[in-house]
Amino acid sequence: MLSYLELVELANGDVVLQRSEGDENPLVTIRFSKETREHINGSCLEIARAMVQAGIEAAAISADNDAFAEEDESDLDELELQTKIIH
Repeated sequence: MLSYLELVELANGDVVLQRSEGDENPLVTIRFSKETREHINGSCLEIARAMVQAGIEAAAISADNDAFAEEDESDLDELELQTKIIH
């Protein structure tokens, strides 16, 4: 069965990524602070869409890198595998 995903802005202002079938548990929830909402002037849904798209692209790249790393895992330093820094 093919499942579609949708972005929905909830009454409380949260933006959720959920299955279109109406599953009660969203896959992702994005909550903007009041200060952020003031700066983005009603563009929450568009920004959330860009964030989800970037996340999906990053996950695809990560999956590709993981497949590559499995082939050459012996060359990686153990500390490098444990440490993840995001700037």
